[in-house]
Amino acid sequence: RPLVLGDLDGAWILASETCALDIIGARFVRDIKPGEMVVVTSKGIESLFPFEPQKTRFCIFEYVYFARPDSSVEGRNVYEVRKRIGAELAQESPVEADIVVPVPDSGTPAAIGFSQAAGIPFELGIIRNHYVGRTFIQPGDSIRHMGVKLKHNANRRMIEGKRVVLVDDSIVRGTTSQKIVQMVRDAGAKEVHMRIASPPTSASCFYGVDTPEKSKLLASRMSVEEMAEFIRVDSLGFLSIDGLYRAVGEARRDNDQPQFCDACFTGQYPTRLLDFEGHDNVRTLSLLASSGS
Repeated sequence: RPLVLGDLDGAWILASETCALDIIGARFVRDIKPGEMVVVTSKGIESLFPFEPQKTRFCIFEYVYFARPDSSVEGRNVYEVRKRIGAELAQESPVEADIVVPVPDSGTPAAIGFSQAAGIPFELGIIRNHYVGRTFIQPGDSIRHMGVKLKHNANRRMIEGKRVVLVDDSIVRGTTSQKIVQMVRDAGAKEVHMRIASPPTSASCFYGVDTPEKSKLLASRMSVEEMAEFIRVDSLGFLSIDGLYRAVGEARRDNDQPQFCDACFTGQYPTRLLDFEGHDNVRTLSLLASSGS
């Protein structure tokens, strides 16, 4: 996870993203390194590394969804990365359409990149209510479903009679995508194609993100064709894992020593997944990851 150090008139500032420093007028100093302990005293700051060095495996999903687009993470501007993701997606999964419509707000930069690379006009065909929170991390299905209705509304004037490409950051459970697609069809879309700015999310995250167990992840139990039928789109395309790595500036994914944590896409976790050890009833998260129980 990201953590940054900033300076504001001689005072040290710690924040999860650089945009927080921008908002208060602080100066970005540097990223806090994995396993680093920063001690702030009246004399200044001290940097300690109490643990053995480990290979850095930064969460690649920060670039897809979590980080704000006006932040820079590990030296990469998130907005620019997401536009490159959209451009990669347009090259990998082309489609004939009249307009490119983002699922706001997280799908917007990728949709802009897709539009520019494909030469298809970008339109705000879905309007978001910014006073409703993120839906995929809401605890209950009924709350999530109502959240989708309150959060998005189709702009019929832009959509009616057109072949629409919807661009979203990811598909987790699929319920939000299903309702968004139906909303766009109800607004009169002639065709609805969906392009996802990440690989299929097929494994749970155990590193501080409230993703559901594996059995509830749509991509863990359906093929792309089955997912397309489930969310009722004319076609469905995902970004490849190498396409995602290219968008963040790598030539490709190093399958022997991956440059990022991409476990939610690959199921390859950077650490052994254990709740606790040394007990007869030891529970392993690796079993949860494989069985979804």
